[in-house]
Amino acid sequence: MTVLETAPPAGRREWTQVCPYTELLPERGVAVLVDDRQVAVFRTFDGALYALGNHDPFSGAYVLSRGIVGTRNGEPTVASPMHKQVFSLVTGVSVDDPDIAVPTYPVRVTDGNVEVSVA
Repeated sequence: MTVLETAPPAGRREWTQVCPYTELLPERGVAVLVDDRQVAVFRTFDGALYALGNHDPFSGAYVLSRGIVGTRNGEPTVASPMHKQVFSLVTGVSVDDPDIAVPTYPVRVTDGNVEVSVA
């Protein structure tokens, strides 16, 4: 199985282990707390991992981890469970309003464990 890392290698970065890779179900998200930030982590069917802020800027709720994973124009996305606004899992930009975005975070797998960096 190939796991795709969604962040390029960076200099010195702080990584936080959040869960075993096998615990993430394809096309589902989980919320994790990394350095006092709520982060939504997603695994897609192709094995890629994505991490973005869990806060939905349209509703004000921390719910993106419970969103519906899909694609728009070949790009992986998540639709908020509140008002269904769609965000790119790659860039965090809202498909519905390009002036709105949520932060994205580097994510990787090390020794079978998912790690996220918010630094």
